[in-house]
Amino acid sequence: MKILNKHAIVGALMAIVAAPSVLADVVKVGVAAEPYPPFASTDVSGKWEGWEIDMIGAICETAKLDCKITPIAWDGIIPALNSKKIDMVMASLSITPDRLKVIDFSDKYYNTPAVIIGDKNVDIGVTAESMKGKVLGVQTGTIHRKYMLKHFADSVDSIKEYQTQDEANQDLAAGRIDALQADSLAMMDFVNSDQGKMCCEIKGEVAPDLDILGPGVGAGIRKGDDALKMAVNAAIKTLRDNGKYMEISKKYFSFDPYGK
Repeated sequence: MKILNKHAIVGALMAIVAAPSVLADVVKVGVAAEPYPPFASTDVSGKWEGWEIDMIGAICETAKLDCKITPIAWDGIIPALNSKKIDMVMASLSITPDRLKVIDFSDKYYNTPAVIIGDKNVDIGVTAESMKGKVLGVQTGTIHRKYMLKHFADSVDSIKEYQTQDEANQDLAAGRIDALQADSLAMMDFVNSDQGKMCCEIKGEVAPDLDILGPGVGAGIRKGDDALKMAVNAAIKTLRDNGKYMEISKKYFSFDPYGK
């Protein structure tokens, strides 16, 4: 009798492990709570808008998913995914080896280079040599922070970390830092703003480092949530094939953000 019970328990456990993941009735899509234009920010009424928000809508519609935008503080967004407070992250989360240890990713849905943005009056480039004695800024918890610590920390005077990209941008505009590193699309939006035009310019793209910067941005998905991953991957491919991806992108960019 005890042997039969053991077999039954083992069989039940194996069935649970082998069972395919099931899509949630409502898929809570995590975005960073702080503004990150042109990807995601709120309008005066509090409604979320931006390229990534439009892409979330298109992916969910194509995959026939009932999605709900769920703002989460950036530094807690992966823990929120793994604790099931959200079901997916679409917040410009780069696919990196370190992140792949704790979560899974969809195929990429965009890939743009990392750049250095600096004060127009400060002579600074994208090499460690050009940054000697300078004060750099970066958003905490990002691939750009890791890149700076690896490639520039030994040359600069200091690296100042910020909870949000907007805070870093404001300090650059105010002259409290000499330069910062961030995604080129986000920084193009800033340098083309009224405030950005007055102070700042893109100094150039940083040298590639695939281990840190990764091959692109994907939707963060819990490990084992294979049904959702397959649905999102199929939707991304469909949007690329049917032209909807570029239809959305042309409202924000003059080029294809999908990258190479």
